[in-house]
Amino acid sequence: MSHKIAMDSINLKPTPRPGHTEYSLEYSLAAPQIAAFMGPEGDPNRWRTFYNNLNIDFAWCTNEGPDPWGQGRITNMGHAEYAKDGTDMTAASLCPFQDVEEVLNFDACREYGLPDHEALVAFYEKNYQDGMAALPDQVRTGGFYNTVISGALQAFGWDMLLMAAADRERFAKVLQSFGRRTLHYMTAQAETSAEVFIQHDDFVWTEGPFLDPPFYRNVIIPLYREIWSMLHKKGKKVLFCSDGKWEMFMEDIRAAGADGFIFEPCNDFEWVVNNFGATTCLVGSAVDCRTMTFGTWAQVQAEIDKTIALIPKCRGLIWAVGNHIPANINPDMIVQYLEYTRKHWARK
Repeated sequence: MSHKIAMDSINLKPTPRPGHTEYSLEYSLAAPQIAAFMGPEGDPNRWRTFYNNLNIDFAWCTNEGPDPWGQGRITNMGHAEYAKDGTDMTAASLCPFQDVEEVLNFDACREYGLPDHEALVAFYEKNYQDGMAALPDQVRTGGFYNTVISGALQAFGWDMLLMAAADRERFAKVLQSFGRRTLHYMTAQAETSAEVFIQHDDFVWTEGPFLDPPFYRNVIIPLYREIWSMLHKKGKKVLFCSDGKWEMFMEDIRAAGADGFIFEPCNDFEWVVNNFGATTCLVGSAVDCRTMTFGTWAQVQAEIDKTIALIPKCRGLIWAVGNHIPANINPDMIVQYLEYTRKHWARK
């Protein structure tokens, strides 16, 4: 069963094949080659059919609550075109923070408020049950997206965030307020039926950390540790997810309590497998969406084959294309990738 394969992968138990997930395939449904995996139009189980036809075992999900920002200030940095028709593109707006002092005096809990605990539990349980009703064969996660750095970035935008970070002591207190806010939301989620949680925080850049590594280890990662300790006490599993290159922090993240890593191909997949394949569930592969977009099938096949060769070193692997499968990838390439992968990935 699909759910069992995903949970066994997360729990580092033997599986007949790797677990499987993909991100953003819905952006390619306009192509008949991809839509063919779905059930017929009007079928309430269309998405269930889609996931099952593609052997997808794991549904990535985070939830910020019913009104995450309330009337508080946030910075709209805009959104580049990602969907094929460009409907997701938005223009940036002015940052509501006038100077760095406003940022350094900021408290996320005071600004956005902390909703009633019991109401949050009820909201999250309903959301989880609705999700499981739609995809009963998959592991559907709980989780939180704007954990610390991602939350601060949403609030301040890059310019204000980076200027405030120059005052490390005061900036640390600002980030700690985002940690307290996330803990409040995650404490409510921990009381739901969800088995697995994604803690998302884009805390580095593509090239690596943009703050001093000791700041990550002394300020940011301890905030994760507090949240994950609470989740583990409730018997939950935690997968940490970040864009960018964070190999240098993987041991710190594992030691803080992460049961798994969700990561992009700017981290060397073989290195990650060699160092964490025996101890940690890995969600990813050596297959890079940039290769699928701009490369040849031979190059994509080589990345698939590289991943397949590393499967025996992974006690828990949930296979995914690194980053996403965006809408500008040729649908024939997507189908070729899916068919070749599923044909060859059985554990030897």
